[in-house]
Amino acid sequence: PREYRQKGQSSGLIIDRQGIILTNAHVVSGADTVKVTLQDGRSFEGKVQGIDRLSDLAVVKIDGKNLPIAILGNSSELEVGDWAIAVGNPLGLDSTVTLGIISTLDRPSTQVGISDLRLNFIQTDAAINPGNSGGPLLNARGEVIGINTAIRAGAEGIGFAIPIDHVKTIKERLIRGEKIPHPYIGIQMLTLTPDLARQINREPNIGISIPEIEGVLIVSVMPDSPALVAGLRRGDVITAIDGTAIINANQLQDLIDQSQIDQPMKISIHRGEQTRQFSVIPQEIESLTTNH
Repeated sequence: PREYRQKGQSSGLIIDRQGIILTNAHVVSGADTVKVTLQDGRSFEGKVQGIDRLSDLAVVKIDGKNLPIAILGNSSELEVGDWAIAVGNPLGLDSTVTLGIISTLDRPSTQVGISDLRLNFIQTDAAINPGNSGGPLLNARGEVIGINTAIRAGAEGIGFAIPIDHVKTIKERLIRGEKIPHPYIGIQMLTLTPDLARQINREPNIGISIPEIEGVLIVSVMPDSPALVAGLRRGDVITAIDGTAIINANQLQDLIDQSQIDQPMKISIHRGEQTRQFSVIPQEIESLTTNH
């Protein structure tokens, strides 16, 4: 279960004098314009410039003078235990500040239970509630280190933010209204160890023999996907991509995210007792999911 979509008042942050505002995609989803109210009471009509739903990021533009500016920090410098300060409008309560620490770095969105995003989150115990979405997570120097985006339903002290370094890589394209590419090969996968492979092979109805090695097990291959076209199958174990050894599913997902649309990837797999190589051509995930 999850709670990360809500209607009503949410948060954002102004990042330059031209009135560029960062917020969550789900905050402005379906809107061309939004009402933006500053802490000093001024209100503006904001225009949605760009949205990337798979990163849950959006850019809104307002026109105004003497706008307060948030200073962006570097999430790559964070360590578990660092101070974390969340600012926003939780439950409609304006300008609320909460304090906590960085609990975990690089928490995959799939572990959080949000399978429709392609992100590794910052996890914090700073109180984040509905209405904080789109607002900043700050370090002890007041620099923005993340964009608050998600909470776990029924959990306390567990909130998630998009690392600001990821935001930096795509914000200029969002400002220009460009689409952000998200490479996709179309597999469901599981980190495999020899012990896990032996457990799977003991199941009487599995129907396939899993190599007892380290790698990433293909649990299923999606119809009409690049993986299926290339010849990958359920039960294959991916051990390398373009010569880089693969030992877990998060590493594989990161390499796919860094790949280029329409540029082949050389994927090494173990299939039973055989070792084989396949050329898989990543495609844009949204263009494929639109068709299915």
